[in-house]
Amino acid sequence: MQPFDPRELIDAARREYPEQPWIAEALGHCTEAFSVSRWMVHFVDPAKPNEPGSAWQFRENVILESPADGDIVLDILKDGRVGAIEYLGRLLGHNGRAR
Repeated sequence: MQPFDPRELIDAARREYPEQPWIAEALGHCTEAFSVSRWMVHFVDPAKPNEPGSAWQFRENVILESPADGDIVLDILKDGRVGAIEYLGRLLGHNGRAR
């Protein structure tokens, strides 16, 4: 596990989804990362996604906007945890927007 500072993401979630405070709260628990690359950070082991017994049970994506990184996709799991974040702008090599 590696330390992770979710403060910028929490601020973005509060600003962009004030009617859904659970998003910022879920991000507040993302202080240790399972794996980290330049464009993706996993907080939950992604092995065997959506299979019985796997910690990774996907529910939905939530998109945050970052002036520096473009769209940031949150992978929300069925239990409300943030399983991973994907920095699309970094992946695309610019401030990419998915929308």
